[in-house]
Amino acid sequence: MSDPTVRALGEGDAQLFHTLRDPGLVGRAITGVDYRTVAEGGDYRPEWTWIAERDGEVVARAAWWGGPDDTEPMLLNWFDVADGEEEAGAELLRRAAHRTEYELILPAGWRERPDVRAAGEARIAAAQAAGMRLLVERFSYRWTPECGLPERPGRLEFRPEPDDDVILDVLRRVHSVTLDAHALRAIAEHGPDAAAREELDFFRWCPSPRAWWQLAYTRDGELVGLHIPAHNTAGPIVGFIGVVPEQRGHGYAYDLLVECTHFLAERGARFIAGATDQGNVPMAKHFARAGHPVVQERVHLV
Repeated sequence: MSDPTVRALGEGDAQLFHTLRDPGLVGRAITGVDYRTVAEGGDYRPEWTWIAERDGEVVARAAWWGGPDDTEPMLLNWFDVADGEEEAGAELLRRAAHRTEYELILPAGWRERPDVRAAGEARIAAAQAAGMRLLVERFSYRWTPECGLPERPGRLEFRPEPDDDVILDVLRRVHSVTLDAHALRAIAEHGPDAAAREELDFFRWCPSPRAWWQLAYTRDGELVGLHIPAHNTAGPIVGFIGVVPEQRGHGYAYDLLVECTHFLAERGARFIAGATDQGNVPMAKHFARAGHPVVQERVHLV
């Protein structure tokens, strides 16, 4: 068996991405998104798309994603390997020019279906063989009007906060007791200030209005935390929910999630996406109570 040839695609041969036969059980294909280049009206750029070929046949493919204005990819969210070609997939990831997180999109309960589990585990094995490690598994939620709006508890007051320095201070306090794996990794690698700024940079990256960012207070004026209703490039999202350490234990994250849901619904959202780490049991319970169903799962490798 010959060694695979690994290379990036170009506008002239981007169609080669479609020649790998894959049933579409896992990955971005299950979201209903097709691989199309930006020139074709899609999300992907040929120069950020790589293939591994063996004897003229594509045996692995990977597409990195970034926003319309990004100069570097943010995420690997499309990665497939042909049956038995996990090592070719690993070699592709080793030799590709991009080093980002890999988000594997999976159906809810994916381990319960043998064919889906095999497809997911093949991609995870290839990524791990390339030197990546599991960071976290997450639940992905999608609220729609048919789910109904949860009743506002009425315990908190919400106010817009225009000062980024105030938002940063709240983020630092929230991160001091966070359960979020991405935040913990950022803190471990870069420190709490940099981790807070990474969150703020994401809020700014979102194309939704800055005026939507809100702090939450008790009726006595004590700070509770913040919620960030937002839009990403796909639509409305629960951008962030955070409670400061001294207010933990009162279930306030639920109040913040409910307000975020109302805020976006009142502005015409026909769906609201959200996510939380599977190990963050309290937040998962809040999503369930607020009527946000789990629609998919995510495995994140770094």
